Amino acid sequence: MESTDVSVSIRNLSLNFGTVSVLKNLDLDVQDGEFLVLLGPSGCGKSTLLNCIAGLMDVTDGQIHIKGKNVTWEEPKDRGIGMVFQSYALYPQMSVRGNLSFGLKTAGVAKDEIAKRVARTADVLQIEPLLDRKPSQLSGGQRQRVAIGRALVRDVDVFLFDEPLSNLDAKLRSELRVEIKRLHQKLANTMIYVTHDQIEAMTLADRIAVMRSGLIQQLDAPQTIYSRPVNRYVADFIGSPGMNFIEGEVALKDGAAHFRFDGLDIPLARYEFDKAGAKAGPATFGIRPEHVAVNSGEDWPFTATAPVEIVEPMGSDTLVWSRLGKQALTIRVSSERTPRVGENVTIGFDPMNASLFDAASGERL
Repeated sequence: MESTDVSVSIRNLSLNFGTVSVLKNLDLDVQDGEFLVLLGPSGCGKSTLLNCIAGLMDVTDGQIHIKGKNVTWEEPKDRGIGMVFQSYALYPQMSVRGNLSFGLKTAGVAKDEIAKRVARTADVLQIEPLLDRKPSQLSGGQRQRVAIGRALVRDVDVFLFDEPLSNLDAKLRSELRVEIKRLHQKLANTMIYVTHDQIEAMTLADRIAVMRSGLIQQLDAPQTIYSRPVNRYVADFIGSPGMNFIEGEVALKDGAAHFRFDGLDIPLARYEFDKAGAKAGPATFGIRPEHVAVNSGEDWPFTATAPVEIVEPMGSDTLVWSRLGKQALTIRVSSERTPRVGENVTIGFDPMNASLFDAASGERL
């Protein structure tokens, strides 16, 4: 029996298509009321995992429990889930009201209960004025609200979202992201949300599961994944612009660790190594663009001179493309402190904000 505070529990889940293994002995617990995001590139298995939870795909091995009930072989309608797809999948001949109520009618729900649920859902999603319109009369954002509403009227414990915003333009995506966050705060239902968009993941999630090749690489709070990625893959996938990676080696001298590359030396006294501690060998040093300071005048543990090659204004801040030794370096600076192309600047940073990865395995050191 699963713990009562676990809403969805997955144990040793595998899914194979012939000889191709898509999900591999996967374990995952989603807490009651949690907003969990499955994040990763196309083909990593995130939508497949969601479809297994929904009952749209038969698993090869393992078990799925929802609210303590083993639903591994249950039909989707019997799992207590509501699902929102990437495509709106609305019935074009029906009004919004008809689309919201159709599933309830086929399930034999009483008319007054249907009316009550449709009214409540329309109020939550602020779509009351749209109830008598057809989908062809709605904008993309309005259609997606109706698609979300069709899941909400089911009055279930767990909602599954499969890239629901990917068909919308950037401004609408941003607006609906806020609406989905507000919806979760209001309803406090368990929500599992699939996306390849790291901004969606970072802004919506209580926890993010970063996936690769059918495996969860890291499962943690967004800020932890951002600041302490467990391997280079996660570090590279999260963050825009991406983390800077500098190839070199960890060297030990008189018991002190240093990172050396292209004739430069970064002292690692303030870097927090894992329990194994520092060991010499080839490594990759990662530092995020916002953790590199330009001409700050502060006494940083590491400073160097770097040329300004490209300046890219982004509005509130500016990206500066430079070089450290022979290796590319991206720096995020305030728009008021933008250096000029061709200028040599002093850059500085604290290795405490960095990530070190083993060159062979990619694992965090």
